[in-house]
Amino acid sequence: MNLYAEAGAGALNVLVGEERIDAAVAIQFKDRMREIALQPSERVVLDLSQVTFVDSSGLGAIVAVMKMLAPARRLELAGLTPNVAKVFRLTRMDSVFTIHPPAPAAPPAPDPAPLAADRHGG
Repeated sequence: MNLYAEAGAGALNVLVGEERIDAAVAIQFKDRMREIALQPSERVVLDLSQVTFVDSSGLGAIVAVMKMLAPARRLELAGLTPNVAKVFRLTRMDSVFTIHPPAPAAPPAPDPAPLAADRHGG
């Protein structure tokens, strides 16, 4: 289970580097989150922007992490893909979690300066 944690501005941001949180990885997910949660922070923001599928075991694992952190810290979610957002909406978990929109994409790099005109005339 690839999880990448970075502390910042009162929150521990955790990026899930997997496409699925399902029965096959739910226990690994909980174990890794337990390790990561040892880092101090007021909030833990779980970035699900790379996750395209969550089944009932995956949803249960996310809820278990929320319960593990409570009451001292909150688990918040960010970057839900359409299929994952639908699971949270249908199960009404969208009313349990604070859900943030995806982080805005970085602006495109400026075009390199045009090459200087040929000084030899052609």
